[in-house]
Amino acid sequence: MAKIKKIIAREILDSRASPTIEAIIQLADGSVGIFSSPSGISIGKSEAHELRDHDLKRYRGLGVLVALEKIARDIAPHLIGIEASDQRQIDQILIALDNTKDKSNLGANTLLAISGACAKAQATSQKIPLYQYLAQLTGQNSSQFQIPTPMFNILNGGKHASFNLDFQEFMIVPPKANAYSKNLRIGVECYLALADVLKAHSAVTLVGDEGGFAPTLYSNMDALKILEEAVGRAGYRTGLDVFFSLDVAASHIQQGSTFRLKDKPVPLTVSDLIDFYITLNEQYHLLSLEDPLPEDDWQEWQQITQKLGGEMLIVGDDLIATNLERLERSIAQKACNSIVIKPNQIGTITETLDVVKKAKEANFKIVTSHRSGETNDDFIADFAVASGADYVKFGAPARGERVAKYNRLLEIEHELS
Repeated sequence: MAKIKKIIAREILDSRASPTIEAIIQLADGSVGIFSSPSGISIGKSEAHELRDHDLKRYRGLGVLVALEKIARDIAPHLIGIEASDQRQIDQILIALDNTKDKSNLGANTLLAISGACAKAQATSQKIPLYQYLAQLTGQNSSQFQIPTPMFNILNGGKHASFNLDFQEFMIVPPKANAYSKNLRIGVECYLALADVLKAHSAVTLVGDEGGFAPTLYSNMDALKILEEAVGRAGYRTGLDVFFSLDVAASHIQQGSTFRLKDKPVPLTVSDLIDFYITLNEQYHLLSLEDPLPEDDWQEWQQITQKLGGEMLIVGDDLIATNLERLERSIAQKACNSIVIKPNQIGTITETLDVVKKAKEANFKIVTSHRSGETNDDFIADFAVASGADYVKFGAPARGERVAKYNRLLEIEHELS
């Protein structure tokens, strides 16, 4: 048992050269926890608020000096002297200090930095790995630890790559039955093979925000064909050794009541779009489809889950935004069968764990995810293992901020074996 002795926060940069918050918490026994908040660029309307300075003369308004001031003035005095072992009490204090439904007072990025740093400090104090400490918060037995299956976003589109393609993420997913280290090798080999295929097609091999290649192609179907070619070149078989998953981020392809895709010469209705997904699935047997429809089209989500939910994962990210109320509505309306978990969408560790628990009770598959604006903080890898996630999304197996997470899972795999 150790009380919080000191809280320090500073402004650092994330992988998109945007400022973010790094919190450093020291306990009375000398233990230290350091956590840096990630940030998304494709942000759902229901995500908790991210606090920024909006001073256009500095970092284009994205600075976080106001957040640092609030940590020193409004948060630290209430947490100094609190036992770090009571994560829920700490998070409840943070939530009460903010006192808004969407975290618009202190900011979810601010709260998460403090919440995460507390968790890391307490794990250090207990002299146990972070995933073991986080699992204590869930009541999970340590003998149940498994490494989630990675979903590699090796071809970037949408907001992650200046809309070179309509869909935001083209992912390859190895089988869950494989050991994590083997699946990581498959992901890397397919990623490198994709570079060779793109060069052979005279396409650029520059990368997007999440490390995946970002070529400008004629259509989304072309992207899948190139992925299929890359998988074959790497020596694997699509549908057996490697599966395809898509994050559509449909809100960004919506224009009024219709949708625009490079694959079609005319705008699509919702029914047309669902039919297009059915065609894609018939050809590629997709493992999952994330955010296939706009985040507030509940009836249409019900429709696509009825049509395709028995064959694949229909994954809610923007639809749910790691928000317990929206998850409960999704369960009640059978709007999807899987959920993306992003702690910065809600703001604290225990709130995130509560969403995971509810999703598991509904037999949802859990996809724990990074954000497009990341740091080298590998917290999310430990969180995924601790919370029993089925899958993880860390981007492509490239760029330091992504590789840090993949390497942390390798380290955990070694410890567990």
